[in-house]
Amino acid sequence: MKILMIEPDKLLGKIYKTTLIQAGYDVTWCIAPQNAIHTADEVSPDLVITELQLPGHSGIEFLYEFRSYPEWQHIPVILHTIVPWQSLEGQGHRFSQLGVTKYLYKPTTSLEQLIHAISELTPVQS
Repeated sequence: MKILMIEPDKLLGKIYKTTLIQAGYDVTWCIAPQNAIHTADEVSPDLVITELQLPGHSGIEFLYEFRSYPEWQHIPVILHTIVPWQSLEGQGHRFSQLGVTKYLYKPTTSLEQLIHAISELTPVQS
């Protein structure tokens, strides 16, 4: 299972990447969304985890660009973000159009919950 993770916070990115690798996932971590588009082309991820507050582009802009490629339209996306759902009120339809499968609020999401969310969206590997 290949995961493309876009996380601008270097400390959190290291923690998430280490934890997900220990859980058996192949993780490629990008800090900036511009790099994530190029990286997605190289690694062909099975799942994307992204923050909404990103340097250079917003997570929404990243998702629009990511979804513009036909080969990436089926890839599940987890929003793992510091942006509270209340401030996104009324955007649920937009997120569903962009193929966002799951929303996780970072301050209340444990590493175990993140791993559980990933396992719900990924096929069992044998």
